[in-house]
Amino acid sequence: MKSLFKINKISLKAQKYIFVLFVIVFCIGILEALILSPADYKQDESVRIMYVHVPSAWTSIGIFSVIAILSLGNLVFKNKYFLTIAKSLAPSGLIFNIIALVTGAIWGMPTWGTWWVWDARITSMLVLCIFYILYILSWKVFENKISVNKITAIISLLGLINLPIIKFSVEWWATLHQPASINLSGSSIHSSMLLPLFIMTAAFVLFSILIFLMKYNTELIKIKNKGLDRI
Repeated sequence: MKSLFKINKISLKAQKYIFVLFVIVFCIGILEALILSPADYKQDESVRIMYVHVPSAWTSIGIFSVIAILSLGNLVFKNKYFLTIAKSLAPSGLIFNIIALVTGAIWGMPTWGTWWVWDARITSMLVLCIFYILYILSWKVFENKISVNKITAIISLLGLINLPIIKFSVEWWATLHQPASINLSGSSIHSSMLLPLFIMTAAFVLFSILIFLMKYNTELIKIKNKGLDRI
């Protein structure tokens, strides 16, 4: 019980620092993305949607990867703290997934002339959104702890299979999406656009950490109220 109280206290204090850091990084990112970065010679001003769309997609995919790894860790090591962390990460992952889908549709209209197409990348991101929803709903629907632990683990591991499809969909199928502009060999994006992209990504990661800490703190309070010192 003392350990939970200590973690709870640390998470509450961390929220304040993360929030301040997020505001600073986000303001710098907005300044770079909307004012200092140039318009694209093909897409003109609509390219600025990239500074929200791409970081949202990256953050959403990254969070689901962590959830799947934590779920696997629980199955292997029987550490149920992993599940509490995974459960607390899911809401922010879903939020950024939805933002990625919506901004992708907004970007698609001036770029492709349509709000939505069943493009391989778009469809696989929609599938990821469905996995997020199923994962979150499972925690609310199933009351038996053993059942919900197994079901959420299965959902996250099945969803993990979808992540390589998202990544390589533009290479495996003919899609409207352009190939990846950033990879291990380098980047085809000019530094004037790459810098705000990375700053906005850092801001979104910080925001997801903030949401996670708020949710995690809520879960710790629930555990303390039940008089448990272990999950």
